[in-house]
Amino acid sequence: MKKIALVTDSTADLPEEIRTEYDIHVVPLKVRFKDREYLDYEIAGDKFYELLNQSDELPTTSQPSPEDFRRLYEELLEEYDEVVSIHISSGLSGTINAANVAAEKFGNKVHIVDSKTISLGIGLMTMEAAEIIKTGVDAAKVVERLSEVRKNVELLFTLNTLEYLQKGGRIGRVQGIMGTLLNIKPIVRVGDDGIYQTYSKARSQEKALKTIIQAFEDMSRVKKCKMLVVAHGAAEEAGLYLKGALESILGIKAKIFTQVGPIIGVHTGPGTVGAAVLFG
Repeated sequence: MKKIALVTDSTADLPEEIRTEYDIHVVPLKVRFKDREYLDYEIAGDKFYELLNQSDELPTTSQPSPEDFRRLYEELLEEYDEVVSIHISSGLSGTINAANVAAEKFGNKVHIVDSKTISLGIGLMTMEAAEIIKTGVDAAKVVERLSEVRKNVELLFTLNTLEYLQKGGRIGRVQGIMGTLLNIKPIVRVGDDGIYQTYSKARSQEKALKTIIQAFEDMSRVKKCKMLVVAHGAAEEAGLYLKGALESILGIKAKIFTQVGPIIGVHTGPGTVGAAVLFG
């Protein structure tokens, strides 16, 4: 049986204990506030949102270089036979392009997967990949099965403001300007094409969260919920409310409750709350 290493990038927002539990290797992206650049994990959630609120201009983010990926793949292939590398949607970042360039140097030993999603949606796919690897299949089979996993991952989140998506150029198919003027809270999902799109709209965060809860309850009538994860951006109280409601309705405990990291947080901003569910 071949040994398979599992890689993702820091936009998966996986807490350290989960990365350790599932033996997941992470390539960090970077965030820059004016003259200071941080690797994703160098700046903790609370500190990041404090800096974001204090900054008079939107920080920028940058993806890993092919050389960053190459070094990690080379190191892993000294211990493992193959690598499965799962990354943020190609519709939202060029990270996967850098991974593909690096993978070319290793023939068929490195397998790149476009998650077509973000944040804990990627996290769910990566954790499920770890479970698939445990069954003893080869890397090509892991990749094949992940295409089905992606169809069973649903991620919904609400934004306190569309300002950050607009400034960062990641607005996608989310209707923005009038919503901002009317203080409407959009409920956003990542579509099958890996681009942000509007799922629904609400007049308040409370109503937006109730829309998310109802959406997952409706989905759970059709498919069984296998794993639940919840995240927030400097909105712990709202995140805990969403977590408790979904745990009650779906009948499972959240595997992860965490804060959205800097790379995603730059584009979603404080007040973001959402959940991802793996059905199956």
